[in-house]
Amino acid sequence: MNRVTRWLTEPVPLGRVAAFRTLIYLFVAADLVIFTPWVRHHASTPGDLYKPLLVGRLLHLPTPTPLLVHGIFWVLLVVALAAATGRAPRLLGWTVFALYFEWMVIAMSYGKVDHDRVGLLVALAVLPTVGRARHGDPRSTEAGGWALRVTQIAVVCTYFLAAWAKLRFGGIDWVTSSVLARAIIRRGTDLADLIAGVPYLLILAQFGIVAFELASPAIFFLRPRWRNYAVAFFYSFHVVTFATITISFAPHLAAITSFLALEKVRPLTWARSFLKRSRGQVRGHERPVV
Repeated sequence: MNRVTRWLTEPVPLGRVAAFRTLIYLFVAADLVIFTPWVRHHASTPGDLYKPLLVGRLLHLPTPTPLLVHGIFWVLLVVALAAATGRAPRLLGWTVFALYFEWMVIAMSYGKVDHDRVGLLVALAVLPTVGRARHGDPRSTEAGGWALRVTQIAVVCTYFLAAWAKLRFGGIDWVTSSVLARAIIRRGTDLADLIAGVPYLLILAQFGIVAFELASPAIFFLRPRWRNYAVAFFYSFHVVTFATITISFAPHLAAITSFLALEKVRPLTWARSFLKRSRGQVRGHERPVV
């Protein structure tokens, strides 16, 4: 086994895969009702406005109809919630991927294509390959390691290829252009207005954005402790982005959790422990009746 293969299949605890799987499938359900409910409006959009993405044309996917759009919405919502429980991981996982994939083709085939869903789609495609994984299971899995690794690669590619696209279509002049200034004019917040008032700060920000995106692959060469700091920086970057120009990268943020030791985050276990301690304290204060 060569180094690349060992790196791609670096074992991770099954509990980490289970936690990541639950988080991703719950996000899909939330995405349907919070972030992309507007896709349902395409049910009543004239069919001649549907210009399918290349993948939609290659697969000969049907033109959206009310039955198709509403049917995918409700079935995907139910199946995603069921998949989050960890039951039938392959059957439910492949179903979620297929339905969400079609949901995204419908969403992005009317002139607007987002690039923040690559990592999420890759996660949905690879999670069913892992099979069963229980929360808290410390046993290692190479299949789970591969699933998380390719999701991480997709996350990093989202950054790196974004910089490549900026330089490809905008040239080196992109970093000295008025891109951020136009974004602030269109959808900026009060915080963005304050930042825009500082001379040359937006230009420096554009240099910083491109430098950060080009350097994003470096996260794979960091030690675990520093990798966590890098992930924290990723999240802070998107917090600032949303706080200034109200652009949300929620699907991408969900995929970034593939870098984290999610097996250590066990809210149900914490809740049970809290309840046991609370009951113990109550019983400790009870006095016998004389």
